[in-house]
Amino acid sequence: MSLTVPNELLDQARAGDVDDAAFVACVRDSLPYAWSLISGLAEQRETTGAEFADNQTPPPSEEARGQLLRCLASDAMRGALERHFGVRLAFQNCHRVAVFDPAAEKALREFVTPRAQLLNQTPELVDC
Repeated sequence: MSLTVPNELLDQARAGDVDDAAFVACVRDSLPYAWSLISGLAEQRETTGAEFADNQTPPPSEEARGQLLRCLASDAMRGALERHFGVRLAFQNCHRVAVFDPAAEKALREFVTPRAQLLNQTPELVDC
């Protein structure tokens, strides 16, 4: 299961639209490694003013890797985090998360090319 959903939020979903802030809080509480990594990158990008900030360190455990994969594989979670942090998210391999300034369209396009994916491959990441 990707998320631990509080009963109040589940009731809200059954009744209709879900508040974005409540959904983001659910993601934060359910996937603390993914949240910490993405929020840290968003803060780093904001602080430096760079077009993007990325993580190149593999997760410390399979549990952490699973959180990251579940978070970024979900369009709903990914979109909510992009709105919350005001960034665009991109993902390579099983851990290289990048947060982009929304205006950095060229840098994002370059990051998500097949060429960039291939150049990011290393033998130690074959089974990540």
